Amino acid sequence: MGTRVLVIDDEPSIVRAVATNLRARGYEVLTAASGEAALTAVETHQPDCIVLDLGLPGVDGLEVLRRLRTWATTPVVILTAVDGERDKATALDLGADDYVTKPFGMTDLVARIRVVLRHGQTQSLTRPRRIQAGTVQIDLDAGLVTRGGQPVQLTRTEYRLLEVLATNAGRLCTHRFLLERVWGPGSEHKGHHLRVHITSLRRKLDDPAVPQLLVTEPGMGYRFVVPD
Repeated sequence: MGTRVLVIDDEPSIVRAVATNLRARGYEVLTAASGEAALTAVETHQPDCIVLDLGLPGVDGLEVLRRLRTWATTPVVILTAVDGERDKATALDLGADDYVTKPFGMTDLVARIRVVLRHGQTQSLTRPRRIQAGTVQIDLDAGLVTRGGQPVQLTRTEYRLLEVLATNAGRLCTHRFLLERVWGPGSEHKGHHLRVHITSLRRKLDDPAVPQLLVTEPGMGYRFVVPD
């Protein structure tokens, strides 16, 4: 499977042109025409890069980016109109990786996508392989979890869930994101399984009565919190 790029724009001609050019260069391309569809596509398909138009109907591009950055680090290249300087600055402040101004050259857009993909891969390589959160330590290379220096016995599913949460420390991991990453595509109906495993992890690693490590974001998902 090739590198997956999600193109989000409500102008069909732009979507067709960008998708055609990227596919010709070996990328796998997904598309979305609204903010709501974009957020669903990111959670479900986990693209490697996002090309995001700011002028979307409904949930606009800035709000898509704002929500996205609460739980994902996916590289984002913004498409913005010539007169959108303020929005461009806001997008960069919200965590966009680069921007291209409309009308744009396809060669320039593809080059910027390549750059942010390389940057994202570099960040992945430098991601810490040992995570310390209070008395809990997660050694990703050894597949070992300890609390207060003592090994903690986790099931395979519990470990996978903890791994996803811990490697996204500080960010909101939505229910759908966790279900897709741990149980795979088409697992939306397994919300009960997710709650059960979170409860079990809290018993083993946290204070179930007043969670400090595995925090619930009501109606949204969970957040792995590393104490200062």
